[in-house]
Amino acid sequence: MPDHISKFVAELKSAPPMDDVFNPWHDVDAAHDQNSRAPMIRTRQLKHYLSQRTGARYLLIAEALGYQGGHFTGIAMTSERLLLGHHAGRGINPDHLLPGLTGQRTSSPALNRNGFAEPTASIVWQTAIVELGLAPTDFVLWNVFPWHPYCPKAGMLSNRTPKTSELQAAVPYLQRFMTLFSARRIISIGRKAEASLAALGIEANAVRHPAHGGASAFRRQFSAVVND
Repeated sequence: MPDHISKFVAELKSAPPMDDVFNPWHDVDAAHDQNSRAPMIRTRQLKHYLSQRTGARYLLIAEALGYQGGHFTGIAMTSERLLLGHHAGRGINPDHLLPGLTGQRTSSPALNRNGFAEPTASIVWQTAIVELGLAPTDFVLWNVFPWHPYCPKAGMLSNRTPKTSELQAAVPYLQRFMTLFSARRIISIGRKAEASLAALGIEANAVRHPAHGGASAFRRQFSAVVND
């Protein structure tokens, strides 16, 4: 495990707590995690995910972790169903996500027998691997706000847009993340990510977020960047 990867994940894990923000590598979701080992599992998975991609050619950076994805896997735009092989029939195998490590779910099976599914995660992985033929270690998925912001009234099984103050607090972590890779292209997914990267002077190719009817535009724009 590269020391710089371990150090970065440790920084994420020990970040100062924020209201209505879940830190999957430190916090236990008492109502929805299987057990108290969940943060340890998510930490191990993120470390392995990043360590396998130090030579990645593309960084795909979106807005924030979601409850159907990184909240329970610890990995941006990656759901438990992908991790557990429920999308193998569509060409996405668990070994694509965590080569050399068996992925684990951390959500309680009482919530969902097959683990959580995240539409954005499925579209991004399917487009990259199946449609564009990228090697799984050719790209890294990330967020400008690396933790999971949720709606206090709806609880942790909800998502919300990060506040401006939260995005500002996340800037040092985004800058630190950018030093881990020497990718050929940086791709921002959605306007919030595009604006955050631009504010830091980071040049990125902007693509449509696949949510809310944007899947076709995302596929087309992502393909154009890769084939340029």
